[in-house]
Amino acid sequence: MQVGNPFMAAAILKCLLFYFGCIAYFAGMKKIVLITGATSGIGKACAEKFAAAGDDVIITGRRNERLLDLKAQLEKDHGIKVLTLCFDVQNRQAVEEAFANLPEPWQKIDVLINNAGLALGRDSFEEADMNDWETMLNSNVHGLLYVSKAVLPYMLMQQKGHIVNMGSVAGKEVYEKGNVYCASKFAVDAITKAMRIDLLKNNIKVTGIHPGAVETEFSLVRFKGQEETAKAAYTGLTPLTAQDIADTVFYCVNLPAHVCINDLVITCTQQAGTYYFYKK
Repeated sequence: MQVGNPFMAAAILKCLLFYFGCIAYFAGMKKIVLITGATSGIGKACAEKFAAAGDDVIITGRRNERLLDLKAQLEKDHGIKVLTLCFDVQNRQAVEEAFANLPEPWQKIDVLINNAGLALGRDSFEEADMNDWETMLNSNVHGLLYVSKAVLPYMLMQQKGHIVNMGSVAGKEVYEKGNVYCASKFAVDAITKAMRIDLLKNNIKVTGIHPGAVETEFSLVRFKGQEETAKAAYTGLTPLTAQDIADTVFYCVNLPAHVCINDLVITCTQQAGTYYFYKK
């Protein structure tokens, strides 16, 4: 039997080792990322960002048609797997049932992005609508707690994970007529700090992201469909985009295992704090 060129054989072997090494490496890097409030804005941008990187995603929201459309888009564009869960984070029973019945292949959740939340109204304390207050607290605070408690057992089984809680600059400083919305985001900030301390022993990272002005459906929801009022919030500004926040979340989640960004405030260059703007 004729023996081939040993140098060629060595080169082929190196190529094969590199090829299979890459497969093993990227297989280990592939994550399951759960994103709440994924049907629009920051949540949708996060789903697109992680899918583009090859991660499988679980997307949740209240609007099932939008979830299914996004699932089809992500699977077609990026060849990844997508699981949709349609529920309102304010509904504790619905949240608990969704995660209690999570299919086994989806239970190894690596990243939870608690993005679902909203602001309703911007009224002085004595004029504000109590129903708006309850909805904000139920969504921004209770919803985050319900989802986190339901997902956490899967991370504890792995003794690793990363929770990203979407806060706001409104959770750092109170502004006029922000009252209960600010309170809800202060609560998110406190919960994030507490989670980070309590879960330290379980090798679970917890990051708080606190955006300033981001041009999404946020203001349209806040001002209850009043388009002109919603647009006025960004007049004279080049605000952040949902993609800016998704890029930031992606960066935080993909740092080395020994690195955790605890707390990050991000604004456009024309904003300082919650209420200082330089509008042109």
